[in-house]
Amino acid sequence: MRAVLVLYFRSFLNWNDDLATSIYHAFVALCYLTPILGAIVADSWLGKFKTIIYLSIVYAIGQIIMAVSAIHDITDTNRDGTPDNMTVHVALAITGLVLIALGTGGIKPCVSAFGGDQFKDHQTRQRGTFFSVFYLCINAGSLLSTFITPILRGQDCGIHSTQKCYPLAFGVPAALMVVSLVVFIAGSGMYVKTAPKGNIMLDVAKCIMFAIRNQFRHRSSIYPRRKHWLDWAEEKYDKLLIAQIKMVLKVLLLYIPLPLFWTLFDQKGSRWTFQATTMDGTFGTLVLQPDQMQIMNPILILTLVPIMDRVVYPLIKKCGFNFTPLKRMTVGMFLAAMAFVCAAVVQIQIDKTMPVFPTFPQSQLKVVNLGSTELEVNITSKTPFVLGSLQATEDYMTFDKPHITVYLNTIPTYKVFTLQQGERQTLIIPSFPNDMYLTPDLTDKPAADVNAVRFVNGMSKALNVSNVALLKPSDVSNNTLVPRGSQTFTISDGVQTCQFSTRFGVCGAYTFLIPSTLTWAENCNGSIVTVEDIHPNTVHIALQIPQYFFITAGEVVFSVTGLEFSYSQAPSNMKAVLQAGWLLTVAVGNIIVLIVATASLQLQKWAEYVLFAALLVAVCIIFSIMAHFYTYINPAEIEAKFKQNEELETKEKDAKESKAIEMETEKTSQSQDNEINMTKI
Repeated sequence: MRAVLVLYFRSFLNWNDDLATSIYHAFVALCYLTPILGAIVADSWLGKFKTIIYLSIVYAIGQIIMAVSAIHDITDTNRDGTPDNMTVHVALAITGLVLIALGTGGIKPCVSAFGGDQFKDHQTRQRGTFFSVFYLCINAGSLLSTFITPILRGQDCGIHSTQKCYPLAFGVPAALMVVSLVVFIAGSGMYVKTAPKGNIMLDVAKCIMFAIRNQFRHRSSIYPRRKHWLDWAEEKYDKLLIAQIKMVLKVLLLYIPLPLFWTLFDQKGSRWTFQATTMDGTFGTLVLQPDQMQIMNPILILTLVPIMDRVVYPLIKKCGFNFTPLKRMTVGMFLAAMAFVCAAVVQIQIDKTMPVFPTFPQSQLKVVNLGSTELEVNITSKTPFVLGSLQATEDYMTFDKPHITVYLNTIPTYKVFTLQQGERQTLIIPSFPNDMYLTPDLTDKPAADVNAVRFVNGMSKALNVSNVALLKPSDVSNNTLVPRGSQTFTISDGVQTCQFSTRFGVCGAYTFLIPSTLTWAENCNGSIVTVEDIHPNTVHIALQIPQYFFITAGEVVFSVTGLEFSYSQAPSNMKAVLQAGWLLTVAVGNIIVLIVATASLQLQKWAEYVLFAALLVAVCIIFSIMAHFYTYINPAEIEAKFKQNEELETKEKDAKESKAIEMETEKTSQSQDNEINMTKI
């Protein structure tokens, strides 16, 4: 569902790139904040099985609401397929996203742990196989969905030819979620269901808060200082628990720089998808959609994970280099930074092909000669130029002032116009030059997969252009969106008919001039003149492959290693705490993107990519320094030592109590003897 989300925001809800990026990353951040809530509910109240069921229902309802949010009927729709009244659609979309975030976040810490609960302690090999298959299924699902969901999005819903079928793209995942929930519940009698045992995260939080309060309460110099601030919790909490919390906090300290990796990583679903919409995805007969480019990530994961585990890491070890987990994570962060350098290079190439739109108070103007004679045109502050019959200026002219005077030296005649500031316009000079007029043009490239077309009627009678408009004499149609590939338009004056065919790329804008001398034949391609207002995408989408390679290689080295490191350095009863901390770094990383997207830094896109890369390199250096001073521990040994010390302390305590009892017994006996002797005396 995330694969098509930002395009849904931009194309359907009509949000700009920054707002779409902000909401996307706010949603992802929420998805990684709610696992803490899910873990608490499962461990303290419902148990993993019931938590998965109840929150999966919430999850499925959220998906259904998302599908409903993308539905609109023909009476509530603009010509371009976007709904007129956005309030209901936005409200439904936000509600659906919040429910999905609660559902996916809530079950995230429960599903894998519930799977692990199905195996007994001696079934370590089977448990390892399960987790391998589980990880494979996640990436296989990601691979299939990233490829199929954009195809569903691209279908024609039958309402408008240019309308993307987001209800289908959201509805199919909703249906599959319901099916998966039914299958899961059907196996209820086969599962091992462990009862909730209390939440260790709450115990950790209580212990930390007690230590802070106790230290503040005893801040006077009368009380002796303690080696660690957590030692102030010894009055109430077990020393082993305090030692375990110290281990966890030591790892969590290393987590502080990590969110910036996720800041870069999760932009492949937002900024990189928007970048792909400005590129050409044609691979021979196959056309790759912008949101399908994300398929590179699961493909590369499934490829790189076994290569790293079976080839790269053993080779590094044979070379005698101690490639510790923290060193691997540092390399992963650097690779992610390299990915954004690649993205910046690609963006520079894209920018070279992008039109330069006017910024307020500037205006831009293109001139079209629709007449049958050559004209010499002289416009205020511009060098005079000559336009042949059915010819347009090659590019737009930029004006700093809105008022211009257009002189036609050939006729001669002139006319004064007021240009729309911050906009593009075309000056149409018809067969009767005194009737020249302005028409508004697009000031943004059309969305992915489509092109904008319009027709100019140079004839003195009305024309009907199929799928476009009914044109009055000397009239210009509104821009109509058409898909890429070959398209045929039928032109008719009510008596005669001809067909005009052309082939489109993607994201281009075209004006077709119908001259007064139109040849009414079966094929009138030779009569109609094409004016390219906005060039189609020419930079190939394959140029994104290097950045996907680097970001995925970084993920494999950073994320997989980070989970392994967290697991190995966590006490036996606090692995869930570190898992929650790890997921929290993902949430914080997405919040950083949210802040940057809403800050309006006014940076060019390539500069923003370079900025993120530079920040990650700086954080990478800080993390490497922190890693250098980190001492790896064996939590099992430390826990065993504490247990031994506790046993020794218990034995010593028992011995002291026994000795005290013996001494007391001896004293009592001696006292009784003294009393007997006194009685005898």
